[in-house]
Amino acid sequence: MASGGPRSVASGLLFLNLIMYVVVAVIAGWAINYSIDESKNSLNGVSPPVRLFPIYFPIGNLATGFFVIFALITGVVGVSTSLTGLHDVSQGHPASMMSAAASSIVTWTLTLLAMGLACKEISVSWRPASLRTLEAFTIILAGTQLLCVGSLHAGAHGAIVQTVLGGRV
Repeated sequence: MASGGPRSVASGLLFLNLIMYVVVAVIAGWAINYSIDESKNSLNGVSPPVRLFPIYFPIGNLATGFFVIFALITGVVGVSTSLTGLHDVSQGHPASMMSAAASSIVTWTLTLLAMGLACKEISVSWRPASLRTLEAFTIILAGTQLLCVGSLHAGAHGAIVQTVLGGRV
């Protein structure tokens, strides 16, 4: 029962991250949809350098396009990692715990990339409230995903230590 602690912490963090990654994916998806809808009206009479990025973002600043794309990718990968991680943690086998820990590291690195772009967007100029919300969720998720990685690795270590090795060789 010693691994119940890290496993329950990991389950709680995975569920919290699942909800937060869904919010990130929804807000980023809305921002992309809004930009696609508004780019036709916004690009009338604009000079050619604006057309270098396939989606012109009429909201935010020059870092918004990259941030929103990476936030959407991070949100989708985070949702899938959280769902599979919840399943793997519920099984409690060492191999499934290590699988959850490995996929959470990949998600954490993507979240760090999106967080770096959020920090760049914050430093460039003013943004609307929807983008500030997306930035806040991304920055908070970088910390909670790091905690989740640590708890999954602790749970995996506990599951490996509790594995009974025996039998005839």
